[in-house]
Amino acid sequence: MPNIKLMESSLPIAPLKIAAHASCIDLGKKVNDYIVSFRQNTLTENHTSPLFRAYSTDNYLIDCDCPRFGTGESKGLLGESIRGKDLFVMVDVCNYSLTYTVSGHLNHMSPDDHYQDLKRIISAANGKAHRVNVIMPFLYESRQHKRTKRESLDCALALQELIDMGVSNIITFDAHDPRVQNSIPLHGFDSFNPPYQFMKALLRAEPDLIVDKDHLMIVSPDEGAMHRAVYFSNVLGVDMGMFYKRRDYSTIVNGKNPIVAHEFLGTDIKGKNIIIIDDMISSGESMLDVAKQIKERGASRVFVCTSFGLFTEGFEKFDEYYEAGYIDRVITTNLTYLPPAALEKPYFVVADMSKFIALIIDSLNHDITMSSVLVPTDKIHKLLDRHNTDLAARHII
Repeated sequence: MPNIKLMESSLPIAPLKIAAHASCIDLGKKVNDYIVSFRQNTLTENHTSPLFRAYSTDNYLIDCDCPRFGTGESKGLLGESIRGKDLFVMVDVCNYSLTYTVSGHLNHMSPDDHYQDLKRIISAANGKAHRVNVIMPFLYESRQHKRTKRESLDCALALQELIDMGVSNIITFDAHDPRVQNSIPLHGFDSFNPPYQFMKALLRAEPDLIVDKDHLMIVSPDEGAMHRAVYFSNVLGVDMGMFYKRRDYSTIVNGKNPIVAHEFLGTDIKGKNIIIIDDMISSGESMLDVAKQIKERGASRVFVCTSFGLFTEGFEKFDEYYEAGYIDRVITTNLTYLPPAALEKPYFVVADMSKFIALIIDSLNHDITMSSVLVPTDKIHKLLDRHNTDLAARHII
């Protein structure tokens, strides 16, 4: 939690406004409700000053829209004045459920469409807002973060474009490679991670889970997720293992080298509960193969934790693996669009991130330190202490 005492005694840099795109309006409403609650519950006599004008209201959301012409062209519209405001623009570039028509043909919105709409809203606000901040949970083009041959550097290009448009801070979550911020070294860029929210959701779904090195292990599904698994295992005090992807570099399928096999590096996992952690599930094929191999090595239960559940090929394979006993839980956040079908799955657990985002926005609006938000180690330890106390009371440990 941020320092509430410090927040109470600090002036907001400007009145707060949140422009949540249609792509994440539900998340935006939850974030708004938390901020309203924070400010109503922390008001002190200091806030009678005119400097706190519009500090506490019942709504910080503003209407924003990007209507389209019949050709598919669009424009950005703001529903009220944002002059002098500290504006936070929220967008979910992965929300494919939204549609528009082009000469009578129905199009589902792509990440490119959402990114263009983000720029339209920024353009509508520029020159008026005191400061413009972008909250983009899934960083646009984050998987195209480095150049290995003759190819574009889309993520760095997008970040530079946003900065050139006047954006002061870019907030994202579990960036595929946070080093992409090197493309904008003199500007605000923060990538937050949700391990606390993962553990909170997992312990709520599995209240009998024993968190120690004899009963639990963290597994990275590939070398790219190693830093997440290393942090998670160290904070929880458990062992870690890793799979690496053996690829056929002589063949290219769908633009990439196909995976031949997943090889495991680590101690014996027989009888242990396993948490597989990664930044995203796209098709899920790789993650499910890892889960199957873990179960075949004698693991007790397998929990998949991922920041972004994209499920680009649906849930059929996940249903199949759940029925076969290869996976027990899939925990993902609500940072990106989740189809209604996901919420009906018996193995599916949502880690709600709205309060976390509200804390980030409120802290930034006060320009106070966010070190406790960036590094959730203490919060995880407190959560585990409460969980262990509960297990002891129920004589499970």
